Amino acid sequence: MSQANLTARVALARLVEGNSRYAQNVRSIDSLLSHARRELQTQRPFAIVLGCSDSRAPAELVFDQGLGDLFVIRVAGNIVAPSQIGSVEFAAEQYGTRLVVVMGHSSCGAIQAAVDAITSQRGPASRNLMSIVNRVRPSIESLVATDLVKDPVRLTREAVRANVRASVNHLRHGSEIIETLAANDGLLIVGAELDLDTGQVTWFDGLPD
Repeated sequence: MSQANLTARVALARLVEGNSRYAQNVRSIDSLLSHARRELQTQRPFAIVLGCSDSRAPAELVFDQGLGDLFVIRVAGNIVAPSQIGSVEFAAEQYGTRLVVVMGHSSCGAIQAAVDAITSQRGPASRNLMSIVNRVRPSIESLVATDLVKDPVRLTREAVRANVRASVNHLRHGSEIIETLAANDGLLIVGAELDLDTGQVTWFDGLPD
């Protein structure tokens, strides 16, 4: 069952265990039967996940969690804009959720669009799509100026992680509410990357000692 008020460490361990099941094509009985919780009047998510809108990266499946377990915010490129910060603030304050995960993934179309916009000097035709690219651009521009540009596969992989780190940093320092909860109340913000081929999540930013 979902429990807010789990410590960030316990919540993180639960996600790690759930992802291990997902990577092995196993589902827990609790997640399978979680639809029985739909009559509950209140939610108690134990983790907040800011992830990409990619249809291959649904957090509930990737972490083998059920209805009501996760507060999920999805946007192309897992970017952080004011509405995403506000959503994290809401869940952290309202439900006492103390773990925030920013999850990028391999073969991310939004990251590739940003790389293409920088290397070709041509952006997306839509100004709305360009707004996403412009959010990603600052975190990856320096990569495009290195020898990584000769290895497109590695460039995209490093760009995915750089974008996750930027989103984690933006959450940590873009909100007085989040800063206070992190400093005084055990809120933890971590970065991760999902490998779409294996289903494995790699954790690489902000892990507790």
